[in-house]
Amino acid sequence: MSLIGQDPKEEIVERFARHVSSGKAKFFAQVGIDFVFARREGVYVWDLDGTRLINCHCNGGVFNLGHRNPRVVAALKRALDELDIGNHHLVSEHRARLAERLAVLSPGDLNRVVFGVGGGEAIETAIKLARGYTGKAGIISGIGGYHGHTGFALATGDAKYSAPFEPLPPGFTQVTFGDIEALEEAMGEGTAAVIFETIPATLGIAVPPEDYFTGVRELCDRHGALMIIDEVQTGLGRCGEVWGIDTYGVVPDILVTAKGLSGGIYPITATIYDDSLNSFFDENPFIHVSTFGGSEVGCYAAMEVLDILEEEGFLAHVREMTAVFEEGFGELRDRHPDVLVEARQRGLMMGLKMAGEFCGPLMTLAGFRHGILTIYANNDASVSQILPPLIIEEEQARQVLESLDAMLGEVGDALQGA
Repeated sequence: MSLIGQDPKEEIVERFARHVSSGKAKFFAQVGIDFVFARREGVYVWDLDGTRLINCHCNGGVFNLGHRNPRVVAALKRALDELDIGNHHLVSEHRARLAERLAVLSPGDLNRVVFGVGGGEAIETAIKLARGYTGKAGIISGIGGYHGHTGFALATGDAKYSAPFEPLPPGFTQVTFGDIEALEEAMGEGTAAVIFETIPATLGIAVPPEDYFTGVRELCDRHGALMIIDEVQTGLGRCGEVWGIDTYGVVPDILVTAKGLSGGIYPITATIYDDSLNSFFDENPFIHVSTFGGSEVGCYAAMEVLDILEEEGFLAHVREMTAVFEEGFGELRDRHPDVLVEARQRGLMMGLKMAGEFCGPLMTLAGFRHGILTIYANNDASVSQILPPLIIEEEQARQVLESLDAMLGEVGDALQGA
């Protein structure tokens, strides 16, 4: 018996509203989106009614390798024949193997790893390490950025997520992302760490100046602060290199990876930190634990994710598809000058900046009519995020561009009628 479509869509939505989230169900009903994930394979997802979309949302990079990647699925099945979650209190063969692989793939001396389950938890670990190691409290993040919905991670983000939960932990300050002078003014002797996403997605795929992270690194060194880079979305090939920060030639003190490490199959995250910081956890080995962090079956599946990433031609393919989209975006700007203001891109981390805040939601709705799953940036609704699976082929990429052309046309018609 299939696990999909056991009940009519109406029953599924009603049950979801009754037991999971009435607010989400109400929102989707109001905007006219009744899509329910059914079959999923490769770059595609299907609604229960059979409607097929190319996934250009990818849940922020969870599906970098597509849906139900057969190699990752097979790895998890192999793991389940011998392993289970394991015991986080004890030495683990499979955590050690995955940590070693991540260390090899990471720049500089980033060769220590703490595993977690979700991105917010991994950010929490990074901030705890920064405060514990430096003995200082100040944490600086970017206005409009997003690092998670929990505790310290929540305090680094936008007020729309954190205001209902005040008072927040003290010591958190925000500055304009990409403005090195603003960061310099905010930093001081009490700054424990600076944390930025390499490319803030929720801010609208905001690509910083080429020398920005070099400046961040210099300021952190000057003030004795740690540089934390959030690679939850930009990591593991999304920007054309293993890590997005690699494209800027800068080595942080702490790097956080999450969504893509799962292979879309088993949740796992990693906080990777410089060997020079190890004294804190060495002296306090049980001060941070995660029962399900680095599950041994998950570690084995994640090893297959890294095997795919490291295969000859994988990153080259990402860069080839980057060029296809770059050329296509140029043509879209020529065709829709009154709608498309700017195409933002770092590898396959892409966003289309449009003429107004209501354009992003209109693009999302148009996508359902033209075979594309895309969402707008929550902290800049004028930007439509375009994050296809990294395995997308040229024919599929051109299909996305063709659909985006039609979608922008609909948004343009709506602008003229407004």
